[in-house]
Amino acid sequence: MRFTSINPATGRRIATVRAHGPAEIEQVLARAAAAQREWRGRSIARRAAVLRRLGRTLLAARDELAPLATAEMGKPIAQARAEIEKSALLCSYYARHGATILADERPIAAPAQARVTFEPLGTVLAIMPWNFPVWQAVRATVPALIGGNTVLLKPAASVAGSSRALERLFLRAGFPRGVFQLLLADNAAIARVLADSRVHAVTLTGSTAAGKKVAALAGAAMKPGVFELGGSDPALVLADADIPRAAEICAQSRLLNSGQSCVCAKRFLVERRVLADFERHLVERMSARRVGDPADPATEIGPLARADLRATLHAQVRSSVRLGARVLLGGAPTPGRGFFYPPTVLTGVRPGMPAFDEELFGPVAAIVAVRDESEAVKLANATPYGLAATVFTRNRTRARSVVRQLEAGAVFINDFVRSAPELPFGGVKESGHGRELGPWGARAFMNAKTVWEA
Repeated sequence: MRFTSINPATGRRIATVRAHGPAEIEQVLARAAAAQREWRGRSIARRAAVLRRLGRTLLAARDELAPLATAEMGKPIAQARAEIEKSALLCSYYARHGATILADERPIAAPAQARVTFEPLGTVLAIMPWNFPVWQAVRATVPALIGGNTVLLKPAASVAGSSRALERLFLRAGFPRGVFQLLLADNAAIARVLADSRVHAVTLTGSTAAGKKVAALAGAAMKPGVFELGGSDPALVLADADIPRAAEICAQSRLLNSGQSCVCAKRFLVERRVLADFERHLVERMSARRVGDPADPATEIGPLARADLRATLHAQVRSSVRLGARVLLGGAPTPGRGFFYPPTVLTGVRPGMPAFDEELFGPVAAIVAVRDESEAVKLANATPYGLAATVFTRNRTRARSVVRQLEAGAVFINDFVRSAPELPFGGVKESGHGRELGPWGARAFMNAKTVWEA
């Protein structure tokens, strides 16, 4: 197998990297096991010092790393830089708070002789996607590392260059060889790695289909996992919302990373009384975003990452239109070089259409008209996904009532959904299970050991 990077703005090949063979994979596993014995023996303070250096190293390498991410997956360069800055912030968070998060605890009402201590499981296999090649890897890796685990990063084939650069930066920051390693392997090899006794847990960000396959393998090997999978996030626009502001936030959310994000608004459930007003404002704001060369700092929307992803998205749009949806903006691939798809707004969307039932991974907004708040909640939950949601209303009491009814891992009120180092991140239903970030992310791959001293 070979890992090939193609510039989605031009369609031209950037580089090809050979996958690791069986002997190389064995070396990677052996190094991880040896490094973990030393790494777990370090104090959290010593591990934190390396994490601080990693944060500084990432910031210093922005001009090296951001253009690579832009070239490999088409991310607008300003967003690529912001992704690196957010990754550095995550390093600082765990360096500052890791010791407190992982300190021994005495649970409520526990006997005075008992405490709970947190110890690393061992080596974590991190299977990461292409859409945030730096942030996803750091988000999955750093919480495990502060606890004394080692990590094997299996990147998406199309962003191997970014992942190789990240591996070099970890070494430059002072991580011992073997603590963080790249694993370039196909699916069959990954299945063997997960079954290996030197791997103790898995974390995966990606599609629901991929998550189910890896979760089955992990279950067969009795290994824990964290799975952040697909999403079809609803945004509920109630009649008493600030419609212009709601439309601006919805456009911003839908077009982040050129629409290629699991956690962003995709279905817009709008009360009929304000439907026409919302449609007008959303089209205005979606059409105003600048599409173009992702290497240009002024570009807000770049190409989709691969030709097949664009073909899938357009097939979903066409099928939805055939079933009765109407196109208010865009709706067809941009001609010429690269894998561009314009900002698109569909209205008249309803259950039974791909735009409602499936995840749209691209800059396509699906507007669904609803009678009232009750129908908005019902349709918001009428999905196999449950990653995040947004509620727009001027009435805070009403908003909090709606929040309690939504089946999602996170709900934002009058703002766009995003992750933060301090807060748990993950979903319910087919959007996965387990949580990343905050104390939850650091403890996900720790053994909560009860200690009783008589």
